[in-house]
Amino acid sequence: MKSAQRPLNIGADVAKDEIVVACAQQSFTRRKIANTRCALRAWLKTLPADSRIGMESTSTYHEPLAELAHKLGFIVYVLNPKDVRHYAKGIGQRGKTDRVDAQLIARFIANEHPRLYPFLPPTPEQRQLDRLLKRRTKLTRIRGALRQSLKGLNGFSSELNSLVARLDALMKRIDAKVATLIEASPESQEACSRLQGIPGVGPIVGSGVLNSLQRVPFSNADAFVSFCGWDPRPDDSGRKSGRRRLSKRGSGQLRYLLYNAAMAASRTKAWRPLYERALARGLSRIEALVILARQIARTAWSIYTHKTQFDPQRISQPSSPITRP
Repeated sequence: MKSAQRPLNIGADVAKDEIVVACAQQSFTRRKIANTRCALRAWLKTLPADSRIGMESTSTYHEPLAELAHKLGFIVYVLNPKDVRHYAKGIGQRGKTDRVDAQLIARFIANEHPRLYPFLPPTPEQRQLDRLLKRRTKLTRIRGALRQSLKGLNGFSSELNSLVARLDALMKRIDAKVATLIEASPESQEACSRLQGIPGVGPIVGSGVLNSLQRVPFSNADAFVSFCGWDPRPDDSGRKSGRRRLSKRGSGQLRYLLYNAAMAASRTKAWRPLYERALARGLSRIEALVILARQIARTAWSIYTHKTQFDPQRISQPSSPITRP
């Protein structure tokens, strides 16, 4: 395949063993490439400089291509699969194959790249921290599911307690590894300590929030709230004022951590007044906790960005009226 002089808009459908690539420009020949660093590097070197390469986030399978392409100077976009799926429906795509998906991603990149954020590869420490936190969250949910599924059954308490104890021991090992990664950097350790000054934010939540804030240069607190998926999505038309719902477009892992922080914060002296005001306005417990999580996210962004300490006086009076999420 010969490369053209003009930059190309390339879509890549990534699987474990191979990648199917296509391009918005007709001069580009579709092909399959082995998902190995050697094969990917050889293919990338045939592309024009400044080409754009888009791919869906697929567990870890997309990472070699994304990082290698970024390292070689290409503009990389790692897309939310939901966005690509909705785009396919919007243009009336009827079929789905690897080739069709690659063409779709290429078209998406060609038309929408001005509104997309280029991929920024995490450091090895950031990636490891992210994976540890995700595994810990999975273990927490498994432990909760075990307790719920065996609740009320006689004769299984010893087995359940044994399983829970083993899960707890594994989570403690993960917690220790997370702490080691944070403590390896004095800057990270100091920033995480300041974040843990927020009532309800412990070492695990603080580490997860810090990892996101260090990776992405958020311009303001609203941007961080949107990244978490806590931003309300309007549904208005004409005189209709529809119910706001959370976008949930951001990091599900971060939402989980912040929601847990909100549950803990709702019982603290600093945050409980805000929580009770939300309940007094007729909001449900979940809606009140979402508002609390959103405010914790804003506070965390401010403390990290401005290198300040938590000040309970700044949340004693809300700066804006409490609304449904």
